[in-house]
Amino acid sequence: MPRTGRPRSFDRANAIDQAMHTFWAHGYEATSLSLLKEAMGGISAPSFYAAFDSKEALFAEVLQRYLDTHGQVMASLYDPTIPARQAVELALTRSARMQTESSHPAGCLLVISATTYAGGESIAGEILKQDRSNTREGFQRCVQSAIAANELPGDTHAKNMGLMFDTFVRGLTTQARDGVSFARLQASIGVIMKLWPEAKTTASRQTRRH
Repeated sequence: MPRTGRPRSFDRANAIDQAMHTFWAHGYEATSLSLLKEAMGGISAPSFYAAFDSKEALFAEVLQRYLDTHGQVMASLYDPTIPARQAVELALTRSARMQTESSHPAGCLLVISATTYAGGESIAGEILKQDRSNTREGFQRCVQSAIAANELPGDTHAKNMGLMFDTFVRGLTTQARDGVSFARLQASIGVIMKLWPEAKTTASRQTRRH
């Protein structure tokens, strides 16, 4: 039997956005029903359960909303029209910028949730697991693409290099939560990208070999 109690004026999309910011700021475990209800404008418990069924079900919707909005900073990793090196640097830069914006809590909700949510077999848990896998594979794909195009040496270990970039981007969350500025994060991106030489540098090495 369906639950009742949700007011007609209830704005589901806005409620999900407010819940997203709450989970983002406090983490899953520390986000209580009271905090969620307050963030959603003081809705009643019956209204909450009528709209979302449970805190965990709401969290799954929040994660999907995040992926569809803020999470799009990683989209360049999956765009074959963008040169591989540029795609990686663009993803790192966009992520750093997003994580330090003042319009929402600092850091990445997905990274924060990996340490504050333990429901591994749930829908939310699967969303988080799949996103981690997709991001690792996205970095790896870019490295493999660069190797195939002779922009990186043939003996480059694509999985290890991809994992390095994946680890780096996840570490940005800790720095952003500590108040490190976008300018400093951007400078650190410049340092790690030096491990990936510009295409012309690699090409010149190959020319000298011949």
